[in-house]
Amino acid sequence: MLAVLAALLAMGLVILYSTSAYNGEVKFHDSFYYLKKQIFATLLGIAGMFVVARMDYHIWKRFAWLGYATAVLLSLAVLFVGDEYNGSKRWLSLGPFSFQPSEYAKVAVIIFLACIVSRDAARMGKMRTMARVMLLILPIVGLVGASNLSTAIIILGIGGVLIFTASPKYGQFVVMGLAGVGFLGVFLALESYRLERLAIWRNPEAYEKGYQTLQGLYAIGSGGLFGRGLGQSVQKLGFVPEAQNDMIFSIICEEIGLFGAGFLMLLFLILIWRFFVIATHAKDLFGALIACGAMAHMMIQVILNIAVVTNTIPNTGITLPFVSYGGTSVVFLLLEMGLVLSVSSLVK
Repeated sequence: MLAVLAALLAMGLVILYSTSAYNGEVKFHDSFYYLKKQIFATLLGIAGMFVVARMDYHIWKRFAWLGYATAVLLSLAVLFVGDEYNGSKRWLSLGPFSFQPSEYAKVAVIIFLACIVSRDAARMGKMRTMARVMLLILPIVGLVGASNLSTAIIILGIGGVLIFTASPKYGQFVVMGLAGVGFLGVFLALESYRLERLAIWRNPEAYEKGYQTLQGLYAIGSGGLFGRGLGQSVQKLGFVPEAQNDMIFSIICEEIGLFGAGFLMLLFLILIWRFFVIATHAKDLFGALIACGAMAHMMIQVILNIAVVTNTIPNTGITLPFVSYGGTSVVFLLLEMGLVLSVSSLVK
């Protein structure tokens, strides 16, 4: 797991510099601007990862409710005093630093649900117990979903996977899936811009806001099998807006082609497989659920990002783990990796 993680981090930093150098030079007169901030966040996250990895993961049971309540309060604060960038209010500022509470919420929800589900494992086959567990996370889903629908989908997905892991039955998951679809349908209907995204997804050429999607597809198509070469992207030169963020996979396809993008996806697949192996060998259900929660998070986020970039699903604004620019994201992802490592250090 550590070897694959190191490869992802190294590949991510190289790709980030290649993708962000132009924007950094234009906006901040420093082609290394984004890379330096990402390296700082990565080093901070690695230090935190090894600290968490050396701790007994059972200690987090004591703070599960507090951590979840903190996530709810921070998400509530975003709605009232959050900072807005590019039309999205997702950040809180603490002096010179800003962070996204939604990234912390993912980790808090994994620990919280692992604690609740492991405690009620004997009753998890009952529909009433499953519904109660899902109802517990609806406050954070609603608060996060108000400004970040993709993260709300990830949290719902994590909840579904953890309950599925502990439940001996399967039929009720059809009901849960339908309820989840209905919940997302309500969210889409609450804001007109979300319905507009559906129309843009179906026909991006007909809408001005479909520009980013089209440019991303041009980048993917022009890369071919082996790409233009690292650093040789044309679309990152202002054509794909904020190429170092959500749309970075399109630049990966353009510069290193289908084979390079396939290698990156293989690294993610191996990492997800290692989570599964750690979960199956965990000392107890709580540890297995932590590893399963991280597996669900990584799997859903990678699939959503690549699906958005290739216009397989409507644009939801989700980053590619360890590759897209974002200090908060990489720090909390690495802390989450530390949790999984702490589970792996106490195997049966």
